[in-house]
Amino acid sequence: MTPRTRPLRVKFILPALTEATSPYWRPIKYSLFPPLGLATLAAYLRPDDEAVIVDEHVEPLRIDDLPDLVLIQVYITNAYRAYGIADHYRAQGIFVGLGGLHVTSLADEAARHADAIFLGPGEQTFPQFLQDFRAGHPQHVYASTAGRTLDRIPPIRRDLIRRSRYLVPNSIVVTRGCPQHCDFCYKDAFFQGGRSFYTQRVDDALAEIARLPGRHLYFLDDHLLGDRRFSQALFTGMKGMRRLFQGAATVDSILRGDLIERAAEAGLRSIFVGFETLTPGNLARSNKRQNLGRDYKAVTDRLHSLGIMINGSFVFGMDDDGEDVFRRTVDWAIEHGITTATFHIQTPYPGTRLYEQMRSAGRIVTSDWNLYDTRNVVYRPARLQPEALKAGYDWAYEEFYRWASIARASLHHGTLKHQAKHFFYASGWKKFEPLWDLMIRARQLRQVTPLLEAVLSKVTRQRAVTEAEQVPTDSAAIFAICGSLAAPSRANAVVLPSGSPPNPNPGTTSR
Repeated sequence: MTPRTRPLRVKFILPALTEATSPYWRPIKYSLFPPLGLATLAAYLRPDDEAVIVDEHVEPLRIDDLPDLVLIQVYITNAYRAYGIADHYRAQGIFVGLGGLHVTSLADEAARHADAIFLGPGEQTFPQFLQDFRAGHPQHVYASTAGRTLDRIPPIRRDLIRRSRYLVPNSIVVTRGCPQHCDFCYKDAFFQGGRSFYTQRVDDALAEIARLPGRHLYFLDDHLLGDRRFSQALFTGMKGMRRLFQGAATVDSILRGDLIERAAEAGLRSIFVGFETLTPGNLARSNKRQNLGRDYKAVTDRLHSLGIMINGSFVFGMDDDGEDVFRRTVDWAIEHGITTATFHIQTPYPGTRLYEQMRSAGRIVTSDWNLYDTRNVVYRPARLQPEALKAGYDWAYEEFYRWASIARASLHHGTLKHQAKHFFYASGWKKFEPLWDLMIRARQLRQVTPLLEAVLSKVTRQRAVTEAEQVPTDSAAIFAICGSLAAPSRANAVVLPSGSPPNPNPGTTSR
C-alpha cells in the first residue's frame, strides 16, 4: 500500500439479521440502540476525514460505493452476512477490517474475510491501526493486551448516529467488561491478555451524560454496579440531573450495601438482573458464584420497595434442568412480580469455557452460527430432549406474557399505581408488536420518548404525583416500554471492537 495523505473516506457497518430487515415484520428489539462501538471508533478519525455509520437494522445498506476503508462489526448471528459484505468490498480492492466478539473468538475464521482483524477492545489498537493505514503498512492482526484504559478517550461521534431511527438513542457505556467470570460468557475471551473490567473517569462519564438531550438514559454496561467507588461517585454526580435511567446489575450487588438505593435516588427505574436459574447446581456448574446462596426474593423485594422494575434473565437447558424447569421458572417470575422476562436456551458460544467443555464432550451438534441466537438448541442437553427444550422455551414466553399472567404479576406490587405501571410496561412491550412495526416503518419512534419517560417516572407514597409523573393510561398500554430493552437482545449493542456487551449472552436475539 502507498501512504495516504488525503482525508480518508471511512464506512462503518453493522450488518443485520435477515429478520431485522424483513419487508413483512421488523421486531422492535432491532431498533433499540445505536451502534455505540462504531461511533466510539469514529471518534479517533481526523476532523477532515469523512465517516458514515450504516446500521442495517434500521436502514438499507448500499454496497456500490468505493470508500477507502470499511470497518465491520461482527457478532455471532450476523457473521455470515458480515463476511459476505467484507468479501464484496475486498473484491473491489477496498481495505476491510473486522472486529467484535465473534472475530475475537474465532480469529482464524474471520481473518479469511478481512485485510485486518481486531481482537479485544479497540481503544488502544484502533488509533495505532489508523496511523499504520495512513502510512501504508497496516498489520493483519491488532490484538488488545496491555494498556487498556478509558482515560480521556475522545467523545463518541453521536453526530453520525441517526437518532430518530432508535427507540433509545440515549444509550451509553461507561465501563468495559465485567468483574465476574461465568463459563457461558464471552467476556473472558474478549478481554483475554489484559484488564477485564475497567471504568471511565467519573467526570468524563458525567460529561457524556450531560451531552445527551432529554431525561431518559440506558446504560448498556454488563454490570453498572461492578465498581462500587465508581458507581457511587457516578450516582452522586447524577443526582440533580433529573435523569431516568435503566441498566444491568448482578444479584449480589443489589443485595450488598446501599449502592442500589443510591442508584434509585439518581434515577434508576428499571434493571436487568441475570437470575439465570433457580437451581443451585446449575449456578455452581456455570461458575456463576455471585448468585449462589443469594435470596432471589430479597432481590425482588428490595428493588420493588425502591420503585425499580425488573427485567429478569432466565436460561433453560442447563445440565440440572428437567421438564419441570419451565413451569417452575415462569411461576416464580410471576409470583415475584418480575415486570419483564427474557428467556434463553443455553447457548455455548465459541471462545467460552462452556463451548470448550461441550465440544470436548462431543455435545455440540451444529456450527451454523445463525442458530446461535438462544432460540435454538445447538447442543445435546443432559436431561431434556432437544424438542422438549425448544417447546418449553416457546411455552415460557407465551405463558409469561399472557394477559392473565401480566395481571397476576402486577398484583404483587404494593400500590395500585405500581400495579398499573407494571401492567402497562409489560403489556406495551409484548402485546402491541404490530404497532411497534408500524412506528418503525413510519420512523416515529422518537415520538414514544415522552411516554417512556412518563412510565419510568417515580411513583411514591410520600407525596402526590405530579401530572408529569403520573402513569399514562390509554396510551401507556400501547406504548409503554419493557425493561428487556437490552436483553438481547442486544445484538445491536455488541460493539466493534471497543465497548462492552450489555449481558452475559451478547450477540444473541431473544424474543
